[in-house]
Amino acid sequence: MLKKKISKILIGTNNKGKLKEIKGLLPKSIKIFSTSDFKLKSPAENGKTFKENSIIKSKYFSKKSNLVCIADDSGLEIDCLNKKPGIFSARWAGSKGDFSKAIKRVYRELSKKDKDWKAKRIKARFVCALSICYLDKTIASVVGKIDGYISNKIRGKNGFGYDPIFIPKKKKQTFGEMKLSSKYKIDHRSIAFKKIKKFL
Repeated sequence: MLKKKISKILIGTNNKGKLKEIKGLLPKSIKIFSTSDFKLKSPAENGKTFKENSIIKSKYFSKKSNLVCIADDSGLEIDCLNKKPGIFSARWAGSKGDFSKAIKRVYRELSKKDKDWKAKRIKARFVCALSICYLDKTIASVVGKIDGYISNKIRGKNGFGYDPIFIPKKKKQTFGEMKLSSKYKIDHRSIAFKKIKKFL
């Protein structure tokens, strides 16, 4: 842990949706910087887990900016697809981050696995690893998860990424249909954030 309270922090992501959500979770007393303030590109994510990748990003952006950095690595795991797309969730969207392409691929893979999948409850979860690093030092690294199911059609325009096809357990709406304020209270990122906020 750092000896003194964190007064400024860099959010280590080039994903606008993640940036907005993490910004909303951070204490108001902390001065927030984004990667665009330093014109930073993302590093190669060659870790084998969400946690490893979030630490890679956090250390990389911290060294580049000389600031404490919080970085997230998150994605969707679908049980019947051997937990794919998993850590490759963003990569399924291609270099342009086209998640309509990624969602089509999810549906394609599910149809290959089971042509009647739409009539079934396809178990899935969103996973978020959050890490806070300062230069080479990892201050904290946690994981948050939310279980749910895959919707058999795209629903809602809110959120980002795979939100329009993920229905959290005990809910009827996809993340894409929920108000952002409702989603932010229950999603994998807020679950991870509750675990990490004592380090801020």
